[in-house]
Amino acid sequence: MRNGGNLKHREVTVLGAGIGGLATALALARRGVSVRIFEQAQEIGAFGAGLQISPNGMAVLRAVGVEREILERSGASGAVVLRSGASGRVALRMALPEGFRLIHRADLVSVLAAAAVAAGVEIVTGCRATGITGGRDVADVSFDDGTDRSCELLIGADGVRSVLRAEIAPSQPFFTGQVAWRATVPDTSGLPCEADVFMGAGRHLVRYPLPARGLINLVGVEERTEWAEESWTASGAPTDFQAGFSGFCPEVREVVERVDQVRLWGLFRHPVAPLWHRGVAALVGDAAHPTLPFLAQGANLALEDAFVLADCLSDRPPPAAFRLYQQRRRDRVVRAITAANGNARNYHLGGAQRLVAHAGLRAISAVAPALMLRRFDWLYGHDVTA
Repeated sequence: MRNGGNLKHREVTVLGAGIGGLATALALARRGVSVRIFEQAQEIGAFGAGLQISPNGMAVLRAVGVEREILERSGASGAVVLRSGASGRVALRMALPEGFRLIHRADLVSVLAAAAVAAGVEIVTGCRATGITGGRDVADVSFDDGTDRSCELLIGADGVRSVLRAEIAPSQPFFTGQVAWRATVPDTSGLPCEADVFMGAGRHLVRYPLPARGLINLVGVEERTEWAEESWTASGAPTDFQAGFSGFCPEVREVVERVDQVRLWGLFRHPVAPLWHRGVAALVGDAAHPTLPFLAQGANLALEDAFVLADCLSDRPPPAAFRLYQQRRRDRVVRAITAANGNARNYHLGGAQRLVAHAGLRAISAVAPALMLRRFDWLYGHDVTA
């Protein structure tokens, strides 16, 4: 197997044991590389809710050898259904081909972590990076326990607050004026395995089942002026979530009223990093390109990053490998994020605009129901492992 200039004889350090970090570590370990992950949380995958894996993400999971485990712990998504929030009436139903899955984030993380450990990856938890220094040939990481580590190769998969991103390409995010409520409730009605998007003025709610856990996943996005923390783990008040969607149809109100615990995530827009690497260090996933949740591509883009980065390192050393990695990834990521931002606007139309838009969607659904999905062939049909 190619070794990227003796990459097999150099240890790779990964910051962050989320989806991007674990997938990167696994893809490298499959190539015989020694990898150690440092994760600030005490427990892997302790937080999170549902997520959608599309065929472009499944291609990576297949390539790194965990497809069977993912299929066992997820459900096949049959459609995305756009509905009126007020009435529940279907505006457009997009049937999905094979390869779209619904899974709990903790299950995806668990599968990746188990496979990584089995492949020889060492995972160190409860260890938060606080600073990074270094030059062309080495990166020195400081941790909150007072220790330091010199890294031959360093991968920053440490999310939107990435310590490495702050050193390579610092930026100033801004609050979008939107918040996302995230919750799960027991699936007592046996929902069909598809994703419903209930659209209303200034808000929308996504609902889909997580069959492997017997749960319904809820993500409610609401426009508001009150600032909220950019955090996956911050708690919100269920009554505030319920009030935000009290004007929606009975089937939405019923499931939202059953929520007794909810996470509140302030949505901030970050620019895609202009530079994803420096010296022996590179960024993956949200550390390089935080993605708003309007196209369900955050996890999928991180999986793609992981495979491409490992592939680039397999036959050339950094910084040449990192330059090629950014070249292969950045334009695609920018296009996906731009498309997601467009969905945010379209889901939140009000008044006459909403009536006209929904009438148009129903017309498309009647005449050419596959047309809308074909617009995203460039995204879902792309296979970075090919």
